[in-house]
Amino acid sequence: MLNGKVAVVTGAARGLGRAIALRLARDGADVSVWDLNLEGAQETAEIIRQEGRRAIACGGDSANPADIAHAVEQTHRELGPVTILVNNAALSPFVFWDDLTEAIWDDLMAVNMKGPFLCCKAIIPDMREAGTGRIINISSSSAQAGSGFHAHYAASKGGVIGFTKALAIEFAGTGITANNVAPGFVNTEGLRAAPLEVDKVASVSPMKRAGRPENIAAAVAFLASDDADYVTGHTLSVNGGRYLN
Repeated sequence: MLNGKVAVVTGAARGLGRAIALRLARDGADVSVWDLNLEGAQETAEIIRQEGRRAIACGGDSANPADIAHAVEQTHRELGPVTILVNNAALSPFVFWDDLTEAIWDDLMAVNMKGPFLCCKAIIPDMREAGTGRIINISSSSAQAGSGFHAHYAASKGGVIGFTKALAIEFAGTGITANNVAPGFVNTEGLRAAPLEVDKVASVSPMKRAGRPENIAAAVAFLASDDADYVTGHTLSVNGGRYLN
């Protein structure tokens, strides 16, 4: 259980982030819900409060240092120090190679790669002070297996996996663990808005179906728990068999 712990979940206004925030709260954590979409973040926080846990919503860009600093200050003031960080916020547009511009690449890298770095820089001091911490980054099976029309996205998520391993080694002796969850084809609002036939793609996957956000949330909850205190630098693939570790 996560009783007495404070978690930050970025990109938690909907989809995977909302499912992760709800699961951590149901396991006992108080949750700071971060998202550029403040209205959605407030909805997530309200669901958590209705279920009996403390939660706040912080609006802002997870790749903007000033927004992060403000969110950390608000979280400290209303909930306390943070010992669980889930870097979930990400962009994942499908873009044909010929249409992939430097601006699109840079914008995605700012959120998907720079964002987790900045959030870790802001929150690891809390973990060091506490002598314990859980960093869980959300990567992707697209980085493991490749994905057409996703060169920028796959590259960024490959970077997240490498970043996680580096953090794990550097902080292994401090009580702080760093792991990542690599989702596969998960049925979210973002996936349903993508230019593909969700049911058709799911039908040719090993399990013949898409995953659920709750599958990812369960993996994150394990890595955030005391049961995972000897697991670090690990990529936990939750992908229905798309990529076999």
